[in-house]
Amino acid sequence: MIGRYNKLRVVKEVDFGLYLDGGEEYGEILLPTRYVPVNISVDDELEVFIYLDSEDRVIATTEQPNACVDEFAFMEVKSVNKIGAFLDWGLMKDLLVPFSEQDEKMIEGQSYAVYVYVDDASKRIVATSKLYTVLNNILPEYEKGQEVDLFVYDKADIGYKVVVNNLHTGMLYHNQIFQPIKLGDRFKGYVQNVREDDKVDVSLRRTGVEGIEGHAAEVLEILKAKGGSMDVSDKSAAEYIYKVFSMSKKSFKRAIGTLYKQRIITIEDDGIRLTQE
Repeated sequence: MIGRYNKLRVVKEVDFGLYLDGGEEYGEILLPTRYVPVNISVDDELEVFIYLDSEDRVIATTEQPNACVDEFAFMEVKSVNKIGAFLDWGLMKDLLVPFSEQDEKMIEGQSYAVYVYVDDASKRIVATSKLYTVLNNILPEYEKGQEVDLFVYDKADIGYKVVVNNLHTGMLYHNQIFQPIKLGDRFKGYVQNVREDDKVDVSLRRTGVEGIEGHAAEVLEILKAKGGSMDVSDKSAAEYIYKVFSMSKKSFKRAIGTLYKQRIITIEDDGIRLTQE
């Protein structure tokens, strides 16, 4: 319950808010007046986020944090003191990253990728920027083309480092990026390959035949109907290409380029062929 969204029943109304039913473990949990929606009555259910306030009391809010427990996020450091850095969590209370959990010394005003968790000793919600301690702890078992959730956490010379399904380290290469990307972005992606070092290569587009659209899909359909081989290529006359595919030579070249990049076809001097994959 702590550090997550919960749907709780309103048990009573007081001058300073509502009390919600937190069960045997937490008892009645206060939702302060500032967060109480209009037209809420006793026995109604509310979806709230549960955390500890500055005095370590369990409390509810309808505000949305930048991340729940067991999630990754990119957050800005609001302040630093003798116990660690405090991040803008999106709530009244800032989120602590103890010095022992900082991969590099955090600086006020800068943003960092962190993982949110409940500290076993203090039972408080804290964060760590040592992402390697929580990633890749189980073997990645993905199929090529499988849809996954991605979180962008760092830049590299060859692309962007991403967290895959909140579990594994992945790489999104520059040649697989077709939209503006920044650190902290979240989106769906597709598995291209699981490497021998158990890192995952991903793409923003579905690989293989399922991801083919437009002119590329039209070329692929005709190629399959012709038995997987045709004596037409990017060197063929524009008139012949139009006769066969009903598209311009420019569109045809772009289409077979897409199919070639995804290793669906091979391009030869005398034609195009489906690959054996």
